[in-house]
Amino acid sequence: MEGMSKRTIFSIIGVSLLLLVGWSYHRSTPPDKAVGGNQASHGHGGSMGGGGSVPVVAGKAEQKDVPIYLDGLGTVQAFNTVTVHTRVDGQLQQVLFSEGQDVKTGELLAVVDPRPFQAALDQAVAKKAQDQAQWANAKATLARNTDLLNKKVIDQQDFDTSKYQGDQFQAAVQADQAAIESAQTNLDYTQIKSPIDGRTGVRLVDAGNIVHAADQIGIVVIAQLHPISVLFTLPEQNLQSILNEGGAKGGLNVLALDRGNTTTLDEGKLAVVDNEIDQTTGTVKLKATFPNDQLKLWPGKLVNARLILTIRKNATVVPASVIQRGPQGTYAYVINPDKTVEMRPLKVAQTEDNQALIDTGLNPGEQVVVDGQYKLQPGAHVEAIAPHPPQKAAQLKQEGQKTARASRGSQS
Repeated sequence: MEGMSKRTIFSIIGVSLLLLVGWSYHRSTPPDKAVGGNQASHGHGGSMGGGGSVPVVAGKAEQKDVPIYLDGLGTVQAFNTVTVHTRVDGQLQQVLFSEGQDVKTGELLAVVDPRPFQAALDQAVAKKAQDQAQWANAKATLARNTDLLNKKVIDQQDFDTSKYQGDQFQAAVQADQAAIESAQTNLDYTQIKSPIDGRTGVRLVDAGNIVHAADQIGIVVIAQLHPISVLFTLPEQNLQSILNEGGAKGGLNVLALDRGNTTTLDEGKLAVVDNEIDQTTGTVKLKATFPNDQLKLWPGKLVNARLILTIRKNATVVPASVIQRGPQGTYAYVINPDKTVEMRPLKVAQTEDNQALIDTGLNPGEQVVVDGQYKLQPGAHVEAIAPHPPQKAAQLKQEGQKTARASRGSQS
């Protein structure tokens, strides 16, 4: 009995140890391993936190006509600018314009005291009348002397004297007429008129001051604002493209935008391409003319000038959010027919109005990922979903990024 008791005791201890080892092994095995490891067999490396398709917003590459732009920094200039000066000396008697007033060509702006010039005109008129009387007397004398010469009463010398004296008075009358015209011109100059259509600036001289034709400071500056010009520059590399499109003859469309490139201020036409390249900056100057009906362009204002070089027909375009950038350049995630994605290198010509123009890498009709690229890797399965409103999309993107970071932390 004693021997049997020992064997029984050892058997009980052995069975207990086996049960303890089995229970410990069961506790240490993860649930996904216990079911054979099939749980992680769904999807590819781009799935988030355990399998399935990745939800993304999808779109298609479209085909449409797209304008090609050249952008440069420009300065608004008045179409014409004139500093109004007096052309005669005298006291500025009247100033008839208001500062900031729109004026027309020929509109009276100011008056210089006309009395000295009126007196000079009257004097020239009187001198002409005097010389005309003497000329009339000389012509009558010549007529009498001609008859006397024919009757041989006077000699040839007396006749010639009377003839040339008449010529002198005729020349004097002509000189008097020139003096009258000069005096009349000076009198007209006492009325200072606008030489162009435009808007007056700040008055530079007040009424009552003595003004001179040689003064460096004028009376007022008039700037023509309708139309108006924008002078801008472009890199010299663009010159040949502009010339190829006929830019040297003008006529290409130009947009004037605000400094933020968000608002179009006016639309105009290219007027001239400068005849030389600035060697210090490597740029060429261009000038465009704008109607400026709404007065959104003002002399001295800095704007962004956008020259529409040409229209590319049937170009491939995608939303700008499709374009991704990496160490190798720009790329996009393209959705294959089997719902997997590939990372496709692209060459982007320009991005404008949230739309990217594709030179190479995509064909019209191909499906691309518009939003959700941060969750993808090449070869991942995707599921296209409807786009969310902007606030909701930002929230979902933020939550997805947090989940991705948490998943990477648990795997590490």
